[in-house]
Amino acid sequence: MLKKIIDALTGKSNDKPAPAQNAPSAPQARTAPKGGGAGKTADGKPAIHPAIDGGITPGSDNFSGGVLTCKCSNKPVKVRVGAQTAHNHACGCSKCWKPEGARFSLVAVVSRDAVTVEENEDKLHIVDSSAAIQRHACKECGTHMYGRIEDTSHPFHGLDFVHTELSSDTGWSEPQFAAFVSSIIETGEKPENMDAVRGRLKELGLTPYDVLAPPLMDAISTHKAKATGALPA
Repeated sequence: MLKKIIDALTGKSNDKPAPAQNAPSAPQARTAPKGGGAGKTADGKPAIHPAIDGGITPGSDNFSGGVLTCKCSNKPVKVRVGAQTAHNHACGCSKCWKPEGARFSLVAVVSRDAVTVEENEDKLHIVDSSAAIQRHACKECGTHMYGRIEDTSHPFHGLDFVHTELSSDTGWSEPQFAAFVSSIIETGEKPENMDAVRGRLKELGLTPYDVLAPPLMDAISTHKAKATGALPA
């Protein structure tokens, strides 16, 4: 059960649904170049993500949300997030949206009730309808605007996944850890680079994990225990 949940979150699955017929093509999520080509910072360290390579800015306790905007220059999709985010982190999985050249995605969660599409919702489509996280992306620029879990039995149901770097508002919760770090190898990172990558993450204050951080893993196991009766519901 736990493996299935982790696989669902990272987009891995043994189930291979037949491709949709006559499905429109759309830009793919930008990921780090193959072969560990995400590059280095000016001082020669592995680049993690443009928003944090120069250091992490703490969030604001009284911040109450802002607007996320896709990368389109004409009629961009705009999504309002009406609350502060939580569990912001660097994610190395191959499914999360990354800006060009980034080794990791930066992704946080927020209550789905706080997420509203304000402009150009008609430009959104679901990247992979078979995935646990339904990632709503712009059909033109490929930017993922929010990820939603529709399965009511999922431990993270009720939370949407968002990329706060898409907002010009300041005060969003800062990244606090790195998840699925080993997964960047699956997108082309050279295994011999991993010590340097983990070292850079620690230097930025992001403890690297090869799954999720302990509080989130505890939440998944608690959900499972309540479902099986090991803990009271």
